[in-house]
Amino acid sequence: MTAADVRVPHARLIVVLAGLLACTAILLLTRTYTFYFDEWTFISTAPDWTFSTFFEAHNEHPSMLFRLAYWALLNTIGLRSYLPYMTLLMLGHLANVLLLFELVRRRAGEGVGLAAALLLLVLGAGWEDLLWAFQMAWLASVACGLGALLLLQAPQRMAAATILLSAALSFSAIGVVFATAAGVQLLVTSGRRRQLVWLAPVGAALLAWYVAFGRFGTHPNPQPTAANLLVDPLYLLWGLSQSLAGLIGEGGWLGVPLLAAGIIALAWYWMRHGPDPLLLGVAAGLVAFYLVTGLTRAQLGYQQSGAPRYVYVGAVMWLILLAEVARELPWHRTWRPALVALLFLACFNSAVLLFAYATAKSQQMERQVADLQALAAERGDPCLDLTAHADLLVVPQLTPSAYYRAVARYGDPVAGLPVRDKADFEAARAKLHRAGC
Repeated sequence: MTAADVRVPHARLIVVLAGLLACTAILLLTRTYTFYFDEWTFISTAPDWTFSTFFEAHNEHPSMLFRLAYWALLNTIGLRSYLPYMTLLMLGHLANVLLLFELVRRRAGEGVGLAAALLLLVLGAGWEDLLWAFQMAWLASVACGLGALLLLQAPQRMAAATILLSAALSFSAIGVVFATAAGVQLLVTSGRRRQLVWLAPVGAALLAWYVAFGRFGTHPNPQPTAANLLVDPLYLLWGLSQSLAGLIGEGGWLGVPLLAAGIIALAWYWMRHGPDPLLLGVAAGLVAFYLVTGLTRAQLGYQQSGAPRYVYVGAVMWLILLAEVARELPWHRTWRPALVALLFLACFNSAVLLFAYATAKSQQMERQVADLQALAAERGDPCLDLTAHADLLVVPQLTPSAYYRAVARYGDPVAGLPVRDKADFEAARAKLHRAGC
């Protein structure tokens, strides 16, 4: 008996209930959070958005549906509560957990599917995508991409799969990961190569968007150079190792031997069973993710590929790949308690890591609230510099003039909240004053 033969009564219900419990816990941990960093880029410019603005790149990403989601939230909920924004993020995460379970369950059985879902559910190493509402774009892209991969298993559902891939690319460039996976799967599947024609309009639309809007997107400082091509392979390997190690709540150099073991395990599986179209597609998407990202980010250092927001995406792809290996693990005698114990330890370690980052970010949010309260306190002060920044590290995008306009239109996000970081509050007030006034 192997892990693929394990039957878990009500497995789908267990995943749903565990997902709801974990997402509710995250919402409780983040109840004191407020808008932060890149969110203020959207908020401060939202009053000026036109139809063409929705097609503009955010950094290097297409963000049509993402901007639409923020536009809807800003014009209904406004800035009065961060909870609805975090709720959307958690809905995206829950969708990813359920879709991953379904994809893995169909190929590797309920037991392996349940394990994969639980590992993703409490992925502490991917904390940035779970504790910042702005990452709803990435999680939405992953959800649409996983949905497309599920639909691709039935040849007659190409139209629906294509629509989901288009949606994934309309939330963020993370959709490229799944478009690559889908394209390679069709390419290597005998009898389905003709269906690649369904992806041609998607590719053409993405190219047209890039020519008209995407190439004007902003890049990090320092700017990417041709030297990124030399760093890209190392960027790829480090990213692969960190997303794999992240599955057990670890990182750093431990990821290197884990990557070697993961590659050996996949090679062993493919030598015994031959290449699988879905797995080849997922592997291609995973590699493409880090290589493409490295072209614009490798100048920041190869370690940047291990950023938590990248770990989440890479971990999803690794779980699909390793599920095929895990399905052949023995499930008898001492193997049962040993495998269950290993899964528990991995989930527990990840959950502890997620809690630690949530706690640390709560302290960062106290500083953010202090900065926003300083902006509120200085409103109307004759010495106020309307072009100053309260805190270049925490909220570099926001000037007093932009903040006051946003608050007047969408509501005050810190109204009634106490100032807990008084030192930062006073420092922010000082920075907002004109020199010599």
